[in-house]
Amino acid sequence: MSSPSLQAPAAPALAVVAAATTQTRTEARKPSAALGFMAGGIAACGAVTITNPAEVIKTRLQLQGELMRQAPGTTRIYTNFAQAFVHIAKHEGIRGLQRGLGCAYMYQIMMNGTRLGLYDPIKHLIHAAFNTDPARNNNLVNIAAGGSGGILSAALASPLFLVKTRLQSFSSHEATRVGHQHHYRHTFAALSAIFRTEGWRGIYRGVDASMLRTGAGSAVQLPLYDLVKQKLIKVGGLDNGALCHGLSSLISGFFLCIVMNPFDIISTRMFNQAPDPVTGKGGMLYKSPADCLVKTIRAEGVSALYKGFTAHYLRIG
Repeated sequence: MSSPSLQAPAAPALAVVAAATTQTRTEARKPSAALGFMAGGIAACGAVTITNPAEVIKTRLQLQGELMRQAPGTTRIYTNFAQAFVHIAKHEGIRGLQRGLGCAYMYQIMMNGTRLGLYDPIKHLIHAAFNTDPARNNNLVNIAAGGSGGILSAALASPLFLVKTRLQSFSSHEATRVGHQHHYRHTFAALSAIFRTEGWRGIYRGVDASMLRTGAGSAVQLPLYDLVKQKLIKVGGLDNGALCHGLSSLISGFFLCIVMNPFDIISTRMFNQAPDPVTGKGGMLYKSPADCLVKTIRAEGVSALYKGFTAHYLRIG
């Protein structure tokens, strides 16, 4: 007679063990918003250290010639990415190229930490709500999760995007100035000055444009990144490693810029406008994102919506 310790478990016992194991594995695979926030924020800060000069150049290219058509024969301060880089470096040095870097770190932690951190948990919630398989790629779910996370992150990080835009548009040298100039010593001084003169309305100025920008961008970027990565693995035969991730970013980033650049132009211009600091009135060019879009196209043409495209792609890609 066999020892009880060597006998095979009864079928019901096997079922219980299998169910418990499956549940444990499912719980282990459940995405963590906290870990996603940390990973997204740290990765974004590492990237922004390198790409902040591109963001400065993009901001200034987008503000150059605001609501004005370029007259024939007129020479602009910035003509392209490379020329703008050299021009800013010559007149403002490394400090000019890295203007607003501290605020950019805070913005990236808040915005990308939230946006990337919420992407997988939101996907998980949607799959759970509709009882679908999280392991199977679903573009509609990905778009909904990306867009939702982008809108929430933009609402939270909008004040920092506002300050970052104004810090990066400011130039200490006359030869490099475009757009309205805001002179703040640092991020917290900027937030204090804006709140003191404009209140909460000023702090959250342009939040609607920012939510449109980040919502549209996230709805495209994260699902497209997933799709491109899967194709590179299945069709291209790449391993799911650094090369695959890098190529996925470069390819998806290009298409992201096509979708996002018009929203980015509107956000930059909405954020950079401000009322007169003494009277608190006037100086406002746009009433809403739609108003900004219409006025920009009327004054500068549709091509104005793609100002700074190369700098934008170099930053995102």
